[in-house]
Amino acid sequence: MPHQPGKSGKNELINSLPPEWPTGLLPQIQRQVRAGGRKLVVLDDDPTGTQTVHGIPVLTHWPVEALAAELAGDSPAFYLLTNSRSLPLPKAQALNAEIGRNLTEAARQTGTEFAVVSRSDSTLRGHFPGEVEALAHSLPTRFDGWIINPFFLEGGRYTINDIHYVAEGDVLTPAGETEFAKDAAFGYRASNLRRWVEEKTGGKISAGAVVSITIDDVRRGGPARVAKKLLGVEKDSVVVVNAAGYRDLEVFVLGLLAAEAEGRRFLYRTAASFVRVRAGISPRPLLTTQELAPAASGGGLVVVGSYVPRTGTQINALFEQTDIQRVELNVKALLDSGRQAEEIERAAEQVESNLQAGQNVVLYTSRQLITGTDAAASLAIGRRVSASLVAVVRGIATRPRFLLAKGGITSSDVATQGLNIKKALVMGQILPGVPVWQAGPESRYPGMAYIVFPGNVGGPNALVEAVSMFG
Repeated sequence: MPHQPGKSGKNELINSLPPEWPTGLLPQIQRQVRAGGRKLVVLDDDPTGTQTVHGIPVLTHWPVEALAAELAGDSPAFYLLTNSRSLPLPKAQALNAEIGRNLTEAARQTGTEFAVVSRSDSTLRGHFPGEVEALAHSLPTRFDGWIINPFFLEGGRYTINDIHYVAEGDVLTPAGETEFAKDAAFGYRASNLRRWVEEKTGGKISAGAVVSITIDDVRRGGPARVAKKLLGVEKDSVVVVNAAGYRDLEVFVLGLLAAEAEGRRFLYRTAASFVRVRAGISPRPLLTTQELAPAASGGGLVVVGSYVPRTGTQINALFEQTDIQRVELNVKALLDSGRQAEEIERAAEQVESNLQAGQNVVLYTSRQLITGTDAAASLAIGRRVSASLVAVVRGIATRPRFLLAKGGITSSDVATQGLNIKKALVMGQILPGVPVWQAGPESRYPGMAYIVFPGNVGGPNALVEAVSMFG
């Protein structure tokens, strides 16, 4: 296998590829989705996976009756927020297995067939293959293979010649050379997706055994070649997908649907862009301030728990370019059982005072990343810190004019525990890759626009732009 390349100029590499497929295929995909009658169910390991869709429900719980209601509904897809990326592997596996069993029963009751997306991080962090195996074993389908497709245009993630890249300005950096690959819980070395599969499976699946849908397959062969390759895969294969644009994804999905129409079945492990195309959802413009419908007055709340360097840059820009008030949570105090409660109370009082004064305020964790001795210990620290952020939010009496949460685990916990959201509607995006939910009637703030801001998305001024939309 060729040596893994280093950084490349984005335009230079993309312009060197064969031309895209000449026609858009989304209308054909939409017809196939309607004709197939299979609901798309997206298990989202953090809430940022809604960053490409609109008009789609999100559930934060999954009893059989709730799943049956969604399977019987009119939407082509729905999301289940599992937040499994914050859990240790055994709990993530148990959660996926529970959802698989409940989905199977809900489908039996409603007579509805479904396809499943295990949506995860476009920078390759998450419980792979463990939670995918648990999900597959809990479903009655014998899958022909797993589809690995981390392409995510809105976040600048491209897969070319099997190398997964992260765009940093005008430069494409192999994912294994970015800060994301150094993640304390989900770190990795390989940028070549075939090698990445081998690395993550501990050699159980060799790089040579992984099937690749290449750029040439997609751009020169089209849906017919994609379908032919998928029809020819051996049972229990892993298939990685190359894509450098949404047209590539449309070609792949139409070929995938053709193979599935012939009886093949695949479990999808993908980033967010795949979901929109596979569900046949048309793109829409970014949300406007009028569509967000914030209250006429009052202060807004920004909650930041993400530690990736991109978030740090965005917070600094927010401090430098706006008059937003700052409330820092001292993480060392949160990890000290004797000081945690006092630190939470102090922060809640400060945030409440700012909101009562009609001031925008950012609640953020101290920026020194504290990790554990292993992946499980690091995840446990993250859960304790996130629980503390939630405790501050729950301690606030004044309804914010808007609420923005930065970071996947943070935004999930704030939604489910801070705002008591059981079901929300994805309104669309406020910035590319930044979804907005409308909180359901059962939530603490019914109808509120809740901005779910991924830690690894957006340029240096993205937080400034989002907050500025509310005046």
